[in-house]
Amino acid sequence: MAEQVYIFDTTLRDGEQVPGCKLNTKEKVGLALKLEALGVDIIEAGFPISSPGDFESVSEIAKLVKNATVCGLTRAVQKDIEVAGEALKHAKRSRIHTGIGTSDFHIKAKFNATREEIIARATQAVKWARNFTDDVEFFAEDAGRTENEYLARVVEAVIAAGATVVNIPDTTGYCLPHQYGEKMAFLRNNVSNIDKAVLSCHCHNDLGLATANSIAGVIGGARQIECTINGLGERAGNTALEEVVMILKQHASLGFYTNVNATMLNPISREVSDIMRMAVQPNKAIVGANAFSHSSGIHQDGFLKSAETYEIINPEAVGAEGSKIVLTARSGRSALAYRFQKLGFQFDRNDIDILYASFLQVADTKKEVMEEDLQALALAHAAVTVQ
Repeated sequence: MAEQVYIFDTTLRDGEQVPGCKLNTKEKVGLALKLEALGVDIIEAGFPISSPGDFESVSEIAKLVKNATVCGLTRAVQKDIEVAGEALKHAKRSRIHTGIGTSDFHIKAKFNATREEIIARATQAVKWARNFTDDVEFFAEDAGRTENEYLARVVEAVIAAGATVVNIPDTTGYCLPHQYGEKMAFLRNNVSNIDKAVLSCHCHNDLGLATANSIAGVIGGARQIECTINGLGERAGNTALEEVVMILKQHASLGFYTNVNATMLNPISREVSDIMRMAVQPNKAIVGANAFSHSSGIHQDGFLKSAETYEIINPEAVGAEGSKIVLTARSGRSALAYRFQKLGFQFDRNDIDILYASFLQVADTKKEVMEEDLQALALAHAAVTVQ
């Protein structure tokens, strides 16, 4: 029987930390309602103590969202947690996400503390958060570079203190997939009370491995993935929601599912891109403009014979407009015939052979041959034929 992987969306918090992507309260609320409709399980609405505007945004989202859990981020600081509790007080389902750095890089350089002091601060933060909600998530910042035996001690302590979810962030995007998966498996096998909490993946994309690491983490025992629409986030970004959702959907043999409505992925991607003023790269998986475009002759010929030769996802299944045959100097006769047919022209093989030579002359001068170019080629061919 398939197991659910919870989708924790942090577009409104980690995604908003991208320079230039700041949202106002109205924009945040609008996107939160779209994320709820998408089917995400948890919406990280913001960092309430960071600014009055963020507090207001979290508070308004908490009032309006009914199906998803609304989450607020804090440091392991009592005032942070109290402010988050106040912002979330109207939520039907609330979660406080608190934590502290656990790698020696953080313990020594950032906090000038000892490992034992960090465990004490971590457990105290969880206990403070439990005064406001029964759903407390603890993040062990830089867990990717934290020694496993110590990380297990931290995880065991915060679960004993009341944490219901434990986030194992690869904060710097350092881990390789097998390392991150093994870290999750180590925690599953070496934390005595691990059955009382959900392990969560929070991966950054500094080495381009965020999605791979998140899937490896789930295989290793995590049951929550923290991600953003379009992979937005600090530096090189976070795990892309659309990627992990479709990987789990396409690889059903892994035995996992999510509650995300995949047909909304492309529309919400465009909306986030527009509202955050952050373009999506054309070759972005699932939601890029070229994700379902075919321009080389070999690919086009195979696709026209059977879409499954070069597409593993039906475009409509993820809310895309459909597959595209893009005509370039690399395109072949079958693609040219297909595009002429779509324009209403019925040419036989001999016609296409003649037109193809003219087409290549045009294609060599342009990045893409457009409809108006094809119309001109067809009219010129008809004129010669009549003569």
